[in-house]
Amino acid sequence: MLLGCIGDDFTGSSDIANTLAKGGMSVAQYNGIPNGVALSDVEAGIVSLKSRTAPVRDAVDESVRAAQWLLDQGCEQIFFKYCSTFDSTKDGNIGPVADALSKLLGEKTVVFCPAFPATGRSIYQGSLFVNDIPLHESGMKDHPLTPMVDSDLRRWLGHQTNTQIRHLPYSTISKGANAIREQLQQEGSGFYIADAIEDENLIELGKACSESKLLTGGSGLALELPANFRAKNKIGNAVTKWQGVDGPGIILSGSCSIVTRSQVARYCKGHPAMKVTAESILDGLHTVDGLCNWVQEQDTTPLIYTSADPAVVRATQGEFGQEFIAEKIETFFGAVAAKLVELGFKRIVSAGGETSGAIVTALNIKAMKIGPEIAPGVPALKDENRELALALKSGNFGGEDFFKKAIESLGR
Repeated sequence: MLLGCIGDDFTGSSDIANTLAKGGMSVAQYNGIPNGVALSDVEAGIVSLKSRTAPVRDAVDESVRAAQWLLDQGCEQIFFKYCSTFDSTKDGNIGPVADALSKLLGEKTVVFCPAFPATGRSIYQGSLFVNDIPLHESGMKDHPLTPMVDSDLRRWLGHQTNTQIRHLPYSTISKGANAIREQLQQEGSGFYIADAIEDENLIELGKACSESKLLTGGSGLALELPANFRAKNKIGNAVTKWQGVDGPGIILSGSCSIVTRSQVARYCKGHPAMKVTAESILDGLHTVDGLCNWVQEQDTTPLIYTSADPAVVRATQGEFGQEFIAEKIETFFGAVAAKLVELGFKRIVSAGGETSGAIVTALNIKAMKIGPEIAPGVPALKDENRELALALKSGNFGGEDFFKKAIESLGR
């Protein structure tokens, strides 16, 4: 294994796995920190954690242990993957995890770049934009767990770490890898927020950081990493072999993003759908067995969703508590997925990082094969040990018809 990636949620992990596989690397995605050694033919290993909203100490501990496992497999470079909207709070977890990883690796100069132009994420003058809208004016301002209320990543990261925050401006990035390396060498140690408005900027950043022990950012920053290893004659050009699976499918959506709510509305127009709420779960109106019976009665792939308007989510959180509500919903979706797999369901589409993490954990999936791209940042996945195909979608990814396209892509 040459490249080790640590994802702070499951959808983000499959996002970077998709990028690396498209770049010609042999990739495996692991659910949590594996026991034992990796498969011998894996060139890039992604350890998927559920650390984005975990307590800071837990997130740091898990990330360091994941990095150590990856180093033990021979990894020469570690990539800390977080969301392209820099999902975190003022208290963490991106800064503390980066601090711990930089200490472990002895890397004092670290680049931060969550930009993902294919999905409308760009960084200019240190500020993150979503489809030309400042991050703090986008739907991310209403995120139920990590509301992003400041677009300036230098300020936001500065709340989370005592490490000096520096800036790689577009004026440097646009001149290419040599100019980037020169600024990093001249200014020295620190955490660098890098501007990027197009893929070429990310490619030049990747070239400039080919010898860095630690990189952090979104999957776009990984675009050039396979080419870096290929230039050193360390990898060839792996071809991803994929075959979908036969069998019924289910779509489970726990994301409250504007994009996902639009996808839910589109799918509901022509397909069976059932909305569940925290209240309906708590009062027993919706049960795992009841929903699974309903799913089996449908002639076409049904959707179960809890996606709601942010104001409704905030009101529910205020009544019952944020962590309590999140845990109840995630556990419920995981239990539904596990029951349906027991009943013979073979295809699962999940929307939302926390929801996807709960589902993968409930299904006891240890490792996943990477298949073809369904949408930018979303590959098809298959359980290494059984005929079970999945698509794990970040809340903000995919077009309006994503659910229909995804469930079809997982079949044969």
